Amino acid sequence: MPLSDISHVIQLAIAPVFLLTAIGTLLNVLAGRLGRAVDRRRILTAALASVDGQEEQLARGELAFVARRVKIIYSAIALAVSAALLICLLIAMAFVDALSNVDLSRMVAVLFVLAMLGLIGSLMLFLREIYLGVNTVACPLR
Repeated sequence: MPLSDISHVIQLAIAPVFLLTAIGTLLNVLAGRLGRAVDRRRILTAALASVDGQEEQLARGELAFVARRVKIIYSAIALAVSAALLICLLIAMAFVDALSNVDLSRMVAVLFVLAMLGLIGSLMLFLREIYLGVNTVACPLR
């Protein structure tokens, strides 16, 4: 195989690599939000033993809200990681296609579409979690 063909495949793989960088940044943000939600859940759980009445109801309400946010963030992370894995497979398939006589262009296209659907789903869940985070009625416990 001529070096120019391999160079061309490497050039084509650059765009998906940049997409992987963007997904990595998204994962970093999602992990940070997950950490904050888990920390808040720990604070609320620890405080439940020492409060009663109205504060206990507020804490339990916020605890349920935080649990919902954690599930959404976890789902967003799972979709983003799936998208990143599909992009890695796409890059590998592009090289296999270039190095073999098998036409894998349809498979590469399918992997790209699936990766984009995963990324779209992750971003939609991220937006939903942001909305819930902004609209949370926090109880006064710190």
